Amino acid sequence: MVNAILGKKVTQSQKFLEDGTRVPVTTIWAGENYVVRTLPDKVQLGFGIKKHVGKPTAGTLKKAGIDKNLRFFREINADVAEVTPGTMLAVAEVLKAGDRVQVMGISKGKGFAGGVKRHHFKGGPRTHGQSDRERAPGSIGQTTTPGRVYKGKRMAGRMGSDQVTVKNLTVLDVADDTVTIKGLVPGGRNSLLVITKTGDAKKFVPLYREPSEVVEEPQVEAKQEEAEVKKEENASQESTS
Repeated sequence: MVNAILGKKVTQSQKFLEDGTRVPVTTIWAGENYVVRTLPDKVQLGFGIKKHVGKPTAGTLKKAGIDKNLRFFREINADVAEVTPGTMLAVAEVLKAGDRVQVMGISKGKGFAGGVKRHHFKGGPRTHGQSDRERAPGSIGQTTTPGRVYKGKRMAGRMGSDQVTVKNLTVLDVADDTVTIKGLVPGGRNSLLVITKTGDAKKFVPLYREPSEVVEEPQVEAKQEEAEVKKEENASQESTS
């Protein structure tokens, strides 16, 4: 069984739950996920469309029977015996409302940033002639021992464009290849995301829906039709008798 799916971040917004709580939500489009190939205890998924692909990629797609030029490929843990290369995964087969998930993506790139913006340093004093030290990092090392700066010292440098995983998020709704998740996820719009199911959410509260959005289930309609047919049959039998 596949417990993860690839998606594209659409937008961030806010919605209400049935108990009146207002929550931030992220909308993710996760349609057209293809099983490209199976590996030992893993499955390679393909997602997204591009104009051209290299010959090795084209050969892999042709072998799987996929006639589209897929853009992204990711390997996820899965039961290989239950999937077949070339099949398209539906979102409803992997996720449902009430699932607990973790979302992995690439954070937005900020370029070169100082210590205050990158690591939330306090900065120097604002008085006593220290106007030029307000956003400076301060001391970065020790004295004679060890006589160097430790590796991993937080300093100014490139900020963002890192792989970030946000855990303990809740799926609020799954409809039309679109997943609505409670909470915010890394990355900008149209960026690639990997949604992995980790369990079921405790004390799940569904989204509030307007009365016009509530659609009567087909099963209920079918049962009503069956009841009407039985009534007509009984009436016809009584009239003949």
